[in-house]
Amino acid sequence: MSEFWLISAPGDNENLRALEKMNMVTSKSNLSQNTKFTIPDFKVGTLDSLVGLSDELGKLDSFAESLIKRMAQSVVEVMEDAKGNVRENLLANGVDLTSFVTKFEWDMAKYPAKQPLVSVVDTLAKQLAQIETDLKSRTATYNTLKVTLESLEKKSQGNLFTRTLNDIVSKEDFVLDSEYLITLLVIVPKQNYAEWQKTYESLSDMVVPRSTKLLAEDKDGGLFTVTLFRKVIDDFKIKAKANKFMVREFYYDEMEIKREREEMTRLLSDKKQQYGPLLRWLKVNFSEAFIAWVHIKALRVFVESVLRYGLPVNFQAVLLQPHKKSSTKRLREVLNSIFRHLDEVAAASLLDASVEIPGLQLSNQDYFPYVYFHIDLSLLD
Repeated sequence: MSEFWLISAPGDNENLRALEKMNMVTSKSNLSQNTKFTIPDFKVGTLDSLVGLSDELGKLDSFAESLIKRMAQSVVEVMEDAKGNVRENLLANGVDLTSFVTKFEWDMAKYPAKQPLVSVVDTLAKQLAQIETDLKSRTATYNTLKVTLESLEKKSQGNLFTRTLNDIVSKEDFVLDSEYLITLLVIVPKQNYAEWQKTYESLSDMVVPRSTKLLAEDKDGGLFTVTLFRKVIDDFKIKAKANKFMVREFYYDEMEIKREREEMTRLLSDKKQQYGPLLRWLKVNFSEAFIAWVHIKALRVFVESVLRYGLPVNFQAVLLQPHKKSSTKRLREVLNSIFRHLDEVAAASLLDASVEIPGLQLSNQDYFPYVYFHIDLSLLD
């Protein structure tokens, strides 16, 4: 599973034995894989300042999670046809996200533990805010380009009644610059091709013989040319419609067609040029944002552990990776039972004996007598 539980318990002998018991039971019952999660000692300051930091870290945690989710989605959107390779581009320090979390080490160079906690949190907040600003700017430019390109490409889609004809017709298909003659484009249902060939010359006076040519087809019909005198255009359109032949309004403008083709070429070139740098930026900064997020989780464990267990700082953090989604309820019950002594009054009202494990009394309730935070990597799927 791509889900982790980050918990902590006091570091005294009684609770260290409880942690050993947790490892033994969860291993024996195949509930989770547990690893020690090392968090450095920080300058605590006052308990009042920790209460304020607790609130700030909660908001920063949510912001960081939202940011990396948006960045992962941006990678998906940028990669388009290569979406199957997205996971290999979502790395942290060059390793997959699960490996980074399970082998987490605090980055002393980026976030010195000797600094006051408030300074460390401020550094993380500024880093993530800058990444978000750059993300908005870079993706906005790319998305504007992408939307414009998609709009042009959509013109080449659809049926012969609605799609652009600029990529189908050529100058040679038309009689141009004639005072008397004009070439029309007519959409003919496939089942009426033979009827068209037999009757188009007689639909009106002054139709040029043998002037029809099939230019393109879709699943319903074909696009034919026909040349006639300008003075009979209206009469020809009425007679054609009566025979289920639809004249497609179209004016051949060589300059407009050239402009549209050049615009498409330019947009494709611009998109190709921006693709590489944007994807590289997303990969690098997704890694930075994800690393910052896990550091925020570590800080939350530290702050909440001090607030709950008191001073001097003495607690042990553990990372649990549940083996199966179906076993998370049982795992929760095991933890609640093992650590019920951390809050006997509340735990006593929640625990019952509905699930039996030798030596343990388990709960069916979502109660956490220990410090607990959740890391869910499935949000990036």
